Amino acid sequence: MAETEAHPTPPAFGGGAGAGDTQVGGKTAGPGAKRAAAVLLGLGSDLAASIFRLLNPEEVRLVALGARELKKAPANAVPEALRGFIEAIGRVGSESSMGDDLLREMAEKALGSDAVRRAFDGVQAPAAPDEVLGPIAEADPEALAMVLIREQPQTISLVLSAIAPERAAAALDKLPAGIRPQVIRRMASIESVAPEVLKEVGQALAQELRAVIAGGMRRVDGRGAALELLRRSPSSQQGEVVAAIEKDDPGLANDLRTKLFTFDDLRNLTDRDLQAVLKEIDGPRLTMALKGAAPALRDKFLRNMSQRAAQLLSDDLGAMGAVRLSQVDEAQAEIAKLALELSGQGRITIVRAADKMV
Repeated sequence: MAETEAHPTPPAFGGGAGAGDTQVGGKTAGPGAKRAAAVLLGLGSDLAASIFRLLNPEEVRLVALGARELKKAPANAVPEALRGFIEAIGRVGSESSMGDDLLREMAEKALGSDAVRRAFDGVQAPAAPDEVLGPIAEADPEALAMVLIREQPQTISLVLSAIAPERAAAALDKLPAGIRPQVIRRMASIESVAPEVLKEVGQALAQELRAVIAGGMRRVDGRGAALELLRRSPSSQQGEVVAAIEKDDPGLANDLRTKLFTFDDLRNLTDRDLQAVLKEIDGPRLTMALKGAAPALRDKFLRNMSQRAAQLLSDDLGAMGAVRLSQVDEAQAEIAKLALELSGQGRITIVRAADKMV
């Protein structure tokens, strides 16, 4: 058939032009066209169809012309064409490895290196995640996270490395923020894992998954609920509870303390106290914080500034483009922390929702 850049076409499929050869698209349909048509006839419809899908239009036309010439030829034309094909293959080279290498290279171009390695070298294809991990590979990300949260980071990283990336990302998002860096670090160091290990892990986790689903368990934001209870308690009780927690878990105590008073709670400050806070905030930080503030809180800040400062801040907010939410959250958290420090120094008074005022 037609020549390609990579390989000159073997004599079985090409052949020089003869006196009776026919031209198609500028290419000669010589004896090779009849041989190719004869071989495809001998392969049967399914395999021939697979080969046709790999041919370009000009090559298909050459095969069609060869089939047309076979149809007009004597009854023994097909056996003769096949005999010529076999003789031509014999001239490719006396060493069998030469034909193997040629076929390997052709197959790799069409199918890819992995498929060729499996076919020519007997390399087994890796098992699909659902075959190794079982139900865990297809579990709902939230249910999977509820199961994985009880495991060590190393086990979590093995599982997330072996399932679909979108499912793994959704499950990771449901895990506590503190454990995510450990999981990612271990995932980044995994190079290979035996299927037997994954299968054993999958079987163990599948039992827990079934228990989670059967028991109707659901995720509960315990820390968020605890914060809401504390926020509804008087300041004195909040301080006592957080101080007691700090003895056993300083990290948790600090997290609760900072979240008990948020940037939005600045709306409860008196004008005098808010003005005291404003004296301690730099302009860019306040602009970033107010970018994501509620209109009522933004207006309260502007009312407690000089007319000139308020106009400049309004202009800056209007000119500011889109910013990352994380930047806004960071700026608001810093200002809330500053207000807490001023309160601790006795310079302002923070009023909680549950505090009674007279």
